[in-house]
Amino acid sequence: MTKPAVYLETSVISYATSRPTRDLVVAGHQQLTREWFAFRAGSYELFISQVVASEATGGDEAAAREREVFLKGFARLAVTDAAGELAGLLVDRGAVPRKAAVDALHIAVAAVHAVDFLLTWNCKHIANAAMRQWIETVCREAGYVPPVICTPEELMDEDQDE
Repeated sequence: MTKPAVYLETSVISYATSRPTRDLVVAGHQQLTREWFAFRAGSYELFISQVVASEATGGDEAAAREREVFLKGFARLAVTDAAGELAGLLVDRGAVPRKAAVDALHIAVAAVHAVDFLLTWNCKHIANAAMRQWIETVCREAGYVPPVICTPEELMDEDQDE
């Protein structure tokens, strides 16, 4: 039996590698993300795209280097013409705001490659309950099964020790 596939969006990579923060919400997300990689990641096939790799190289140089090292072991999904077309549809149909077109591309890459889950902490434009139904509708109308969009917390095993 093959493992379910997970597309790791850039926010998950950032939380897994970032320095601890005093912001309690972000600190909680960082801890959950690190626990997910420590205890759950082995249950899945993990993927990124060139979009993730490119976004991860931005910002603070030392942090970017750490993210780049972290990403070395992950398989990359191609950003195909089909993914670009689906991303365009997601934006044109209003499922994802135009200013968040790169977020639409993350969703599209995962959908086009039939990935089971899209893991993200981007709750503004990706893991957003108000937008999720429309995202899924646009993907299905374009002939793709949308990935389950979730946070690392939602993809934790219920039997895992806390």
